[in-house]
Amino acid sequence: MPDLNKLCVHTITTKPWDFATACEKYAEAGVKGITIWRDAIEGIDSEQVKGLLKKHDLTLVSYCRGGFFPAVDEKKRQEAIADNIRMVEEAAAIGAPMIVLVCGADPKQSLETSRNQIVAGIEATLKVAEKYNVKLAIEPLHPMYAGDRSAVNDLKTATEMVEKINHPLVGVAVDVYHLWWDPHLEEEIYRCGMTDKLFAFHICDWKVPTTDMLLDRGLMGEGCIDVPRIRSWVEHAGFNGFNEVEIFSNAYWEMPQEEFLEKIIEGYKNHS
Repeated sequence: MPDLNKLCVHTITTKPWDFATACEKYAEAGVKGITIWRDAIEGIDSEQVKGLLKKHDLTLVSYCRGGFFPAVDEKKRQEAIADNIRMVEEAAAIGAPMIVLVCGADPKQSLETSRNQIVAGIEATLKVAEKYNVKLAIEPLHPMYAGDRSAVNDLKTATEMVEKINHPLVGVAVDVYHLWWDPHLEEEIYRCGMTDKLFAFHICDWKVPTTDMLLDRGLMGEGCIDVPRIRSWVEHAGFNGFNEVEIFSNAYWEMPQEEFLEKIIEGYKNHS
């Protein structure tokens, strides 16, 4: 059974709760870590955010989500870089040590072109990330999102991109939902970990059948992903951080969130 002290929940997982409620309920349930999605704290002063985290003794694991660098239009690429720089500044203001990047793609151009633009965008953002010592974690997404959400679709591609950028603040976020299918996942996790580039580990499950490729993620143990096995790989590769529960689900968002959180903790204890 995984250590409950390493359980982190993303605010998007309990989307119906406002940030203050999420902090209170997570702490009451024994959750020790929180990853904040940008929209969850929109309009909230950074000092208030830090105050709520301190009040409830929550460790801020990361800030989601930056990225979306590629575009055929040069102006849009520059706007994306500017937005990522703002997000780095926001992360620093609330005390987030890391930003997770959903790198983006543009269906009007090749994946190779989009990947080159992702590298350029990250390198441009690094100038500010260095100032605040904020890490940037590239999260490869499932190939079904290659057309418009991310041109980075397996761990090998992400790790090679990290190696190309070659900066201590740039690494990878491994999400089991996106990578469980990869026959080379174990060796790529180990490769990534051996260079200290494994920055984050996200968990949930893939329901069979699934009703929605984006908004029907399952609780751990509810689908076909062997989460404990993959967790053993990341730990063998040297990862000692939080296990972050990230679930997008219309069905779970519609139920009482206290009950959902209980299910999350049960799934975490028994199937992670």
